Amino acid sequence: MNDQLSLLFVMIETAGVLAPIAFILFHILRQFLFIPVPLVCLTGGILFGSSFGSLFSLIGLMLSSILFYFLINRMPKTHAKLSNLKKRWFGEYRNLSVGQVAVLRLIPFIHYHLLNFCLIERNKSFQEYVKNSWITNLPLAIFYTVFGEFISRFTPSIIVIILMSLGILVYVLREKVAIIKWKEFFARSE
Repeated sequence: MNDQLSLLFVMIETAGVLAPIAFILFHILRQFLFIPVPLVCLTGGILFGSSFGSLFSLIGLMLSSILFYFLINRMPKTHAKLSNLKKRWFGEYRNLSVGQVAVLRLIPFIHYHLLNFCLIERNKSFQEYVKNSWITNLPLAIFYTVFGEFISRFTPSIIVIILMSLGILVYVLREKVAIIKWKEFFARSE
């Protein structure tokens, strides 16, 4: 992974004016190279500063989310895997609220596209998905870009406290109603 990040640094340094476009395209390619989103956002803060790094990261994350929206239904195996993963992690009848997705995006080891999948299931229309995707990507881009240098200096105990606080926020922001279809509730177990 260090080789891939070194490649990104070299690409950005030599690109000059095209560096922001290269960085945004790297956000889109990131998912195929298995590089975590927070790492790319941290890199954006280092390369472009807090404001431009956040802006470029947000644009890249939005393009990545939109690409995911159009491709997920064309990949049935990936769709099924994400559906099973959602059921295993969050429960079969649980829909995550937009606030929960925004908080879960801040936790580095939560699958980025699993959260996109949860947003798609919650919002059937493209406009709602894009709006909620923007709302949930904004804290991610700003948090990791602006506070990136401070996060690297945190002690393990502070990291545990932050993760516990985020876990409490996810619980507090949960959807308080579960809707179970009549046929599923009274289904015969065979």
